[in-house]
Amino acid sequence: MHAKSYRRWLGVGVALCALVAAPGPAAANEAEADYQPTFAKDVAPILQQKCQECHQPNSIAPMSLLTYGEVRPWARAIKDRVVSLEMPPWHIDRTVGIQTFQNDRSLSQEQIDTIVKWVDGGAPLGDRADLPPAVEWPDPGAWRLSDRFGEPDLVVPSAPYTVPADGQDKWWRPMAETGLTDERWVKAIEIKPSFPGGRKVVHHAIARLLQEEEGVTGLANSVDFDDDIGPGTFMEWAVGKEGEIFPDDAGKLMLPGARIQWDIHYHAIGEEVVDDVVELGVYFYDPGYKPKYRTILHGFRGHQGGIDIAPGQIGMSQGFTMLKGPARLENYQPHMHMRGKAMSMEAVLPDGSRRMLNNVNNFQWNWHINYIYADDVAPLLPGGTMIVVTAWHDNSTGNRENPDPRQWVGNGSRTVDEMAHAWVDVTYLDQDEYDELVAERGDLANDD
Repeated sequence: MHAKSYRRWLGVGVALCALVAAPGPAAANEAEADYQPTFAKDVAPILQQKCQECHQPNSIAPMSLLTYGEVRPWARAIKDRVVSLEMPPWHIDRTVGIQTFQNDRSLSQEQIDTIVKWVDGGAPLGDRADLPPAVEWPDPGAWRLSDRFGEPDLVVPSAPYTVPADGQDKWWRPMAETGLTDERWVKAIEIKPSFPGGRKVVHHAIARLLQEEEGVTGLANSVDFDDDIGPGTFMEWAVGKEGEIFPDDAGKLMLPGARIQWDIHYHAIGEEVVDDVVELGVYFYDPGYKPKYRTILHGFRGHQGGIDIAPGQIGMSQGFTMLKGPARLENYQPHMHMRGKAMSMEAVLPDGSRRMLNNVNNFQWNWHINYIYADDVAPLLPGGTMIVVTAWHDNSTGNRENPDPRQWVGNGSRTVDEMAHAWVDVTYLDQDEYDELVAERGDLANDD
């Protein structure tokens, strides 16, 4: 055979062999289907990323999930919780509204499928050499924002309160001085119950800012801050909320002589917690810095007038709040109690069009998740927009959290009563800035 022809034949033969040896798409899919996930290689990284912050010794979760020995007995329960989307706690309806958040802790479908396949395959450990390095978690009693901002510039504690082992819910409303002598703008806030006792007995804590604003000028935007919208509620904390960080162009204003009115909801856990203290940590912008806009924490109502749910029934209510000027919404945090099941937030624009911003369709009363919008999708809404909050409560025997489906339920402060509102930070904008941002985005409500 001629040398050139031989080389051509040899090249064709090598190519054919390569085609035969290389797995096609069907073979690759079959190999993927046959793959058995292991704890060391596949599941441990997911737990580190999404679960271990809470599931570690002395934290708020009921069990630690740091090692294979700790995880293996809970494998079936873990599968059930992730398939039902109960864990990690992230209860946003994935089919409607905005879906991009700064603090998204949910599992992807691929991660859920990996855990399910691992459990169904017997939950094997795998090769220990595949285990990722252990995460060095911060002190659970430390400030959560300290890794980003350091220690708070100002700490305002509540007066101590002893929570008895048994009894009805308690509300503790002491006044606290801040000691401020200068006007300061706030870039981040965190509320921290004491550790570990306070984390167990504090249902939620509200810090209201009290200060004299008459005659103050230059509040960084054109909205008239009357008693209805500010300074008002400074921050609200409940399990599932770590803190509030404001965009670079916004913040909250604290004036000389400002005080904090605490409103702390305690509940008994069967053991006495002595001299509990809740702390407010405040991080300031540099002295002299004034952001363009002021952010106000609204409690958008989910009912007009009251809540009235008959025994064994599903109740639905709505509340309506009009924005007093063009605004950017920074977050969405539904708040209900034991019978709360779902809550949506819509925007009805001045032209009559409606935008579904978000729906929490799997509300869990012991997790008050604060869904913080990513900067490029935070809803931009014109003045005069009506925010519509719709709440659903389940007072039937089908609600496993229902303490007594035989009772009529109305609105009230106890956990056995009901509430329906959404905590939302609203940054009011001037009209020119609003128009520029809308032009950049091209969509008022930024549906994903």
